[in-house]
Amino acid sequence: MAKGVHAEEAQAFSVRLKQALEAAGVRPSPAVVASEFNLRYWGKSITAHTARAWLAGLSIPMQDKIRTLSEWLHVSPDELRFGPRPGPVLAMDSGAMERQLNLQDRQMLAQYLALPHAHRKTVQEVVAAMAVAAAHAQAAANRPGGQPAK
Repeated sequence: MAKGVHAEEAQAFSVRLKQALEAAGVRPSPAVVASEFNLRYWGKSITAHTARAWLAGLSIPMQDKIRTLSEWLHVSPDELRFGPRPGPVLAMDSGAMERQLNLQDRQMLAQYLALPHAHRKTVQEVVAAMAVAAAHAQAAANRPGGQPAK
């Protein structure tokens, strides 16, 4: 394996893979990962040795395998491969964020950050579902007569 950037990327991928496994309630064992992965992947099976290399940060799977891992572990392929991308709130400087958040918001964020990873994922899914519902409601309100689409 190449040194430098590729080694750092492989190590970072390993951390993200272990976090995704933990969040999904899967033991990060090479044998378990290989077995569960092979149940879902329609290409050539992987060995426990391959899964060990992913978990140890020695290699990064090809994109088709990352897609299978992401579907299995319920994370986006890009986030699994490259890490989370900052959203609009994260892109704000701390002063702008401070002005946007009231005391209740800050308390809620502190409680969120104290949750285990699996619980954070649940909160993220609920917020995402609520954002979709709000967008649909807003779109319906903007239609002539304020009626939902049929």
